[in-house]
Amino acid sequence: MKSIHTLLQHYQKEIQNKKIAQAYHFLLRFLMQTKADFALHHKAEFKVGNIAPGYLDYSYFSFFNRELRDKKLRYGIVLNHAEMQIELWLMGQNAKVQQAYWKTLKKSKWNAHRTAMPQYAILEVVLLDELNFDRTEDMLLAIRTKALQTIAEINPLL
Repeated sequence: MKSIHTLLQHYQKEIQNKKIAQAYHFLLRFLMQTKADFALHHKAEFKVGNIAPGYLDYSYFSFFNRELRDKKLRYGIVLNHAEMQIELWLMGQNAKVQQAYWKTLKKSKWNAHRTAMPQYAILEVVLLDELNFDRTEDMLLAIRTKALQTIAEINPLL
């Protein structure tokens, strides 16, 4: 493994280039827009949490309703930076809750390809795998629509 000094030099060089920082800020602004759009259209159904910017790996906002909260669950709209896609995650309040629901959902169609529970979620569903920022409104509509369709399939299994 490279020394931390070498890694930090590489990091500093990339940050000074400014392109990564500009792209990251653009992506976070899009996620903020996604959150605002989702909250506006679904304020009667869900409470929407704050943006968690992450570590250049995943950025997300969570949302839940009373039923999910009572089960110690929440959903997240997640920007997967490495794959450059938008995902829907079902997350538990803690590792114990996630393990319990993993047992329930590990044979579901969303986890059929997995041999182990995802690192941060009970299940992960790709909502958009091609992001076209020239068509932001279309993406926002697709995220809302696909998220709600998927949630309607998942919730009866919880």
